[in-house]
Order: sequence, then structure tokens, then C-alpha cells
Amino acid sequence: MTELMTAQAGWYLLAAVLVLVGFLGTLLPMLPGTPMIFGGMLVAAWADGFQRVGWLPFIVLGILLLLSIVLDYVAGALGARKYGASKEALWGSILGSLLGIFAGLPGLLLGPFVGAALGEYYARRDLERAGKVGIATWIGLILGAVAKIAVALAMLGVFAVAWFW
Repeated sequence: MTELMTAQAGWYLLAAVLVLVGFLGTLLPMLPGTPMIFGGMLVAAWADGFQRVGWLPFIVLGILLLLSIVLDYVAGALGARKYGASKEALWGSILGSLLGIFAGLPGLLLGPFVGAALGEYYARRDLERAGKVGIATWIGLILGAVAKIAVALAMLGVFAVAWFW
């Protein structure tokens, strides 16, 4: 019995670490925040034999996870679109986001801005407008990050209600 409790405590510790590091990942772009949070919650539920948290909450958590992933990739593009950016700027923002992943933190922060600005410049040959579209893209990313934190908190709320209800 003691061995089983020790193993379960280890799984709960792993789950807590994954959730905490996941919350850091919502702030630090190089960590997959919400997937780690989801993984930690899955480990905790599994360690409990899914007695407290069943499959319905995990369906909700999965939908929230997908929403956060979509936010990661489209937030900058939505910011650019709100400013009236060209299709080239939107594609540049998405491409800059994807390529920025490989350039570390500077790439993650600057990739969408540079991609959108280059795309807009390519489409309209207006340097000032390209800069404004790049800034709108970056603002969209900031708002997307705030939304991703809100989604992470919603995930925590769904799990906590299911666990303690």
C-alpha cells in the first residue's frame, strides 16, 4: 500500500511540475504552455484512475487546448488584418511566426512583425504602411498572449471544478 501511495505521489508531483512549467510557457514563447498544462492535468487524472476528472472535462480541456494553439498562430495575422493588411502581409505574419520558432526568443518576438512588414511592403511598396502593419501584427500577438493566459486559467478552472466537485 505504501509503495502504491509513493508512486501516486510521484505522478502527482510530475503533474504539478508540468502544469507550473506550462503556466510559465504561456509567458515564455519557447515553452509549449497549454499543451504542458493539458499533459499535467492528464497525468493527475490518470494517477487518480480518472475517478475525479472524467472524459467530459477532458473534452472541454481539449477544445481549450486547440483554441490556444490556434491563437498562437493567428493572433498576429488577426492584428494585421484589423489594420487592413494585404493578403501578402497576413501570409508573411504566419510565415514569420513559423520561421521565428527556429530563431529563439528574438525570432519569436520579431518574426511575425518582420514577416508582416515584408509582406505588406511586397504588396504595396509603401514602407510607412508596412511598418504600421508590422506594429499592428505585434499588437495582435500581445493580445493573443493575453488571451492564451486566459485560456490557461480557464483550463485550470475546468480541471479544478471537475476535481473538487
